[in-house]
Amino acid sequence: MTDLLPSGHGAPDNGVHDPSVSGRDAPGRERGRPPGQSARRVPFRLAVPPVSGVLRPRLAGVCAALAAAAFLMFCWGMSVGDIPYSLTEVMSALLGTGDPGTRLIVQELRLPRALAGLLVGIAFGISGALFQTITLNPLASPDLMGITQGAGAVVVAGIVLGWDGALSTQALGLLGALGAALLVYVLAWKRGTTGYRIVLVGIGVAWISTSATDYLMARGERFEAQAALGWLVGNLNGREWDQVTPLLHALAVLAPTALFLGRLTRTLQLGDDIARGLGTRIHTVRAAALLTGVALAAFATAAAGPVAFVALAAPQIAQRLARTAWPPPLAAGLTGAAMVLVSDLLARELIDGTELPVGIVTGVLGAPVLLWLLVRAQRAGSGG
Repeated sequence: MTDLLPSGHGAPDNGVHDPSVSGRDAPGRERGRPPGQSARRVPFRLAVPPVSGVLRPRLAGVCAALAAAAFLMFCWGMSVGDIPYSLTEVMSALLGTGDPGTRLIVQELRLPRALAGLLVGIAFGISGALFQTITLNPLASPDLMGITQGAGAVVVAGIVLGWDGALSTQALGLLGALGAALLVYVLAWKRGTTGYRIVLVGIGVAWISTSATDYLMARGERFEAQAALGWLVGNLNGREWDQVTPLLHALAVLAPTALFLGRLTRTLQLGDDIARGLGTRIHTVRAAALLTGVALAAFATAAAGPVAFVALAAPQIAQRLARTAWPPPLAAGLTGAAMVLVSDLLARELIDGTELPVGIVTGVLGAPVLLWLLVRAQRAGSGG
């Protein structure tokens, strides 16, 4: 929520460190920002630790509101089921008080699913923000650039070909996502990488992985295909601590890394030449951000399957709520969490007696966002 610059390093106080600031041409309006994207900023400097930066009150307020909304959906989701509970009973059970039967149902049966939805949304949201920042493309996300498709292809191969006996579905999804990301990066490398090449190569890898998945689905038996399809659409049904714990540990490391890289990647919005002139190691920063985004998407996909459109829509929604010139990672993660939790609640309550996979609902809700982004890019005369 702040742009931190170490003091005493000769950092110019002219806004160069922030790509969204390129001078002022009117009071309260910054050149380079679309109308309505100007935001109040409060500079600060601390003696211990020796840091200075700019606090954005609107961004802080948006993050607080999104966190409150996500927590409300988190608790609400645990109150719904065959035995309904009030929000007060859920909160008491989470704190270890209240009826023992309620504590058992909430903590052991419903908490893993709710926590999986919360963490998956955060991971996909932050991952999408990193992808869109380093590629300078609002259409860039793991589910459009081959990452989740690669995970799906390997998982389906494991189910159809019998590999899932040695490796779990979660491990196969993780390996598939990381393998697809490595393939994208190697194919996009030509004396370095650019966001444009990464997007194009990623789309190609996505189609290759999708074709492989379709072939394996057609080759598999009926029950194998059903098992694979249940994972491919993105699903929180039956989540247990075995799926939640690895994602929780991964987020504890990757989320702070992403927030730290967020400040470095914003210089890439000025173009490679200017970013290099400002001292940014563009290839190192881009590779680190890409690896972090891929790891977040890989662990989220391994935990719940490729939940569609969250990584695409959450950063764009967060950017417009915060009125920043880039997708803010923290706000994007909180938006993703709220999206997944709301979608899971709708998936369970939309049709009586049926629990839809959460990926179906996020796909229905996210498709209009994709169409809006495409129309907006076409009107702007660019590819995004």
